[in-house]
Amino acid sequence: MTTARETAPAFARGLGAFARYVSQDLLGGPRTLRAHHVINLQKGGTVVFVAALMALYRNGSADAWTYLALHGSYGLVWLVKHAAFRDRRFDVPVTWGGALATFALVLGPYWLAPWLLVSGALGGRPEASPAWLALCIGLHTVGIAVMIAADCQKYYQLEAGPRLLTGGMFSRTRNPNYLGEMMVYGSYALLVSHWLPWLVLAWVWGAVFLPSMLMKDASLSRYPGWAEYRARTGLLLPRLRRPHAAPSLSPASAG
Repeated sequence: MTTARETAPAFARGLGAFARYVSQDLLGGPRTLRAHHVINLQKGGTVVFVAALMALYRNGSADAWTYLALHGSYGLVWLVKHAAFRDRRFDVPVTWGGALATFALVLGPYWLAPWLLVSGALGGRPEASPAWLALCIGLHTVGIAVMIAADCQKYYQLEAGPRLLTGGMFSRTRNPNYLGEMMVYGSYALLVSHWLPWLVLAWVWGAVFLPSMLMKDASLSRYPGWAEYRARTGLLLPRLRRPHAAPSLSPASAG
C-alpha cells in the first residue's frame, strides 16, 4: 500500500536533473563505464596520491602522515564496503564524458586538501597540535562508523524489497550515511585548516548531497507511516527528542 507522493522542491529537482545529465550522459556516446568505476578509482587511489605528494614534496610531518592515514584508510574502507555491500546507485552506466565530469567537479577537488597540506602551499602554517590531531582522528573514526553502519543496514534491509527504513541508524535521522560521510570529509578540512577545502565541501554538500536528500524524502513519502517518521527524525542531524504526540480526545470531550 502506498500513499500520495510529495514533490521535492524545484531547486532540488533541477539540480538533480542537471547532476544526472552531467554525471551520466555528458557528451553522449556509449555508456561503457559504470559510476562506481570512477568513484572507486578516486577513493582507492587517494592513498597513492597522498603518498606520492609526500615523496614529491619531501614532507614527512606528523600532519602529512596523519592525513595519509585518515584519507587513505577511508578510501580502502570504501573499497571493502563496495565489495561487501555495494551501493547499487553507483552501478548506473555512464558515458566517458560523464565519468570525466564526475571526477572534475566532485571527486578530483577532494584532492585539493592533501595538496594544500603536503605541498607547503599554506606557507608558514604551524603543525597541528596533538589535541587538534586527536579531534580530527576522533571525528573521522566516528564518521566512518556511522556511514558504514548505515550503508550496511540499508543494503541488507532493502534486499527484501523497497521499504521505509525507520529503525537502527535511521531511527532519528533520515540520512545517517550522508551525515557520516560529511563528518569524514569535515575531519580532512579541519586538519588542513584552510578555507579552500571547506569551499569544496560546501559545493558538494549543497549541490549534490542536499538535493539528493530532498529527492529521497519525496520518494519515500509514498510509503505508509511517512508523516510520523518524518516528524520524529531530522533530515540530516539526529533528532534527539521525540515530538510530543497530539492529545487524543475522549468520547466525552469530543462530543
